[in-house]
Amino acid sequence: MSENKKTCYVTTPIYYASGNVHIGNSYSTIVCDCFARYNRLKGVDTFYLTGMDEHGLKIEEAAKKQGITPQELVDKVAGETKALWKNLNITNDDFIRTSEKRHSEKVQRIFEKMLANGDIYLGSYEGDYCVSCEAYFTKTQLGEGGTCPDCGKPTRKVKEEAYFLNLKKYSDRLLDFIETHPDFIQPESRKNEVVSFIKSGLEDLCVSRTSFTWGIQVPSNPKHVIYVWIDALSNYITALGYDSEDDAKYQKYWVNGDEVVHVIGKDILRFHAIYWPIMLMALDVPINFKLYVHGWYLMKDGKMSKSRGNMVYPMDVASKYGLDALRYYLISQMPLGNDALFTYDRFFEKFNTNLANDLGNLVSRTISMINKYFLGEVKKPTKDYFSFDKELEDLTEETINKYHEAFSAFRFQNGIISVWELIGRANKYIDETEPWVLAKDPEKRDALNSVMYHLYEVIRNVAMMINPVMPDASSKIATYLNTNIDFSLLGYGKIESNKVVEKCDALFKRLDIEAELKALDAAKEASEVKEVFKDEITIEDFAKLDLRVGEVLEARKLEKSDKLLVLKIKIGNSVRQVVSGISKFYEPSEMVGKHVVVVANLKSAMLRGEKSEGMILAASTDDKLEVIEVKLPSGSKVS
Repeated sequence: MSENKKTCYVTTPIYYASGNVHIGNSYSTIVCDCFARYNRLKGVDTFYLTGMDEHGLKIEEAAKKQGITPQELVDKVAGETKALWKNLNITNDDFIRTSEKRHSEKVQRIFEKMLANGDIYLGSYEGDYCVSCEAYFTKTQLGEGGTCPDCGKPTRKVKEEAYFLNLKKYSDRLLDFIETHPDFIQPESRKNEVVSFIKSGLEDLCVSRTSFTWGIQVPSNPKHVIYVWIDALSNYITALGYDSEDDAKYQKYWVNGDEVVHVIGKDILRFHAIYWPIMLMALDVPINFKLYVHGWYLMKDGKMSKSRGNMVYPMDVASKYGLDALRYYLISQMPLGNDALFTYDRFFEKFNTNLANDLGNLVSRTISMINKYFLGEVKKPTKDYFSFDKELEDLTEETINKYHEAFSAFRFQNGIISVWELIGRANKYIDETEPWVLAKDPEKRDALNSVMYHLYEVIRNVAMMINPVMPDASSKIATYLNTNIDFSLLGYGKIESNKVVEKCDALFKRLDIEAELKALDAAKEASEVKEVFKDEITIEDFAKLDLRVGEVLEARKLEKSDKLLVLKIKIGNSVRQVVSGISKFYEPSEMVGKHVVVVANLKSAMLRGEKSEGMILAASTDDKLEVIEVKLPSGSKVS
């Protein structure tokens, strides 16, 4: 190992507290965990950070729909996420939350410092805003029908006073930094993307909002909350104690650290490659990090999303097929910078071929033969007996070098491929040397011992190399071999003699793929609850309804009610008052101007002292409601 680094600081993006983590999100956390484990095994003082991004309009609205406070919502999500990382055997050293005082107070000081320096200034913003992506877009960037170009959802028109971060001021300086630090953004294709984006001209970044309250207030102007990216990106240094009395971790791992690694998905590239380094320049904080940008885990029908119903959750896989199998698949299938595919068919194939057959059989066969032929003992031979011996010794050393080169450079897939090539060669070595034949000849006992020792040494080195990815399987193998996971012992021939366990359990039991796929289909069908409809009606029954298009002229909340809105609705030439239970889902201002469908011949009733002369139609799920809108003029009949 040629590296002499003493410290390593590795971070995931902090995940937005808006839902369950799927395997695509989990990849970032698992790959960072592998990097942290690898560095610790090399004796590097390693600090691993992950956490939650907990502010913004989306959180505020989600909490409102659930009838709880934003803090209650993010507390719940953070608790679930911490539990998930524990179940996935993640060894993070800290979990930062942006709603924590240790973070929010520093963010306020960061904002005020940049404001005082003129790097942040007060202006106004008018344009289109996507709540889901927490992002603004110009008209040229919008998709068809004014939709968000990233997620495809409708955007909102926003006009408000806002603070801006002066990106233009630092554009040339950032380009120069990227040019003089060629490994700053990896892979190179992502670096080229960033350079192109900067050269096309940076627009100053809106960094505050006044239209919601769930966020960190600007101290000098409290009606503003600090926009999510200034807030979220700062976590990488606030978690270390930046701008605090005790900043020992910040000095150790950031200012004077040997390696700082931010790991992100490609969808948040420009925020980390442009906005974050410019923030650091404005704060006069050294840009000491490297940015590793990975792709997405896709399904056959594209990116995972709730709307497509193709989400795969990590514990669904790990609880049934083992945590190591999940970690192995996610790490081994994704090359840095590119997308990868997750399907159960492919997962089962890799499980049987690579884990059960290649690795599992090699370990069980070797342990069995050492016990059968030598009562569990192996001894280092004094010479090679086959030409295959030297090949296996050399390949072991070559694999270790390739492994270090790949894992140090965050190319985990390359490192795992090299290890499995060694496993494959060891399995072939058994067929070439035919130990069962050697065992029949007493004069070839030394040659047989040599074969057992070579297999023992390969497996011992494999156990150490797979430890960052598959810690449980690695520990089991080490126990079977009566050895330790110690990188100082990497290399062929480091053990003089040893005694293995008498019997070992199978590391991975082969799956019946056809049966597993049938079980998955059955589980999916069982989870799809059959709709229960009301009693049938006739066309004559339906004809009794008079459905009309109405335009909402006015809307107000009904006093002493958290559910009801009072609407003035124009239907043709008449205006009616309708009381509707949609207050948890719509602000009064959002309803004005909508063309809705009204049951116009519903008998009027008094609700909380207000007369209601109809009903508006809406669609709902357990936690969501949307009023049905049409584009036809007021008074139009609906049939």
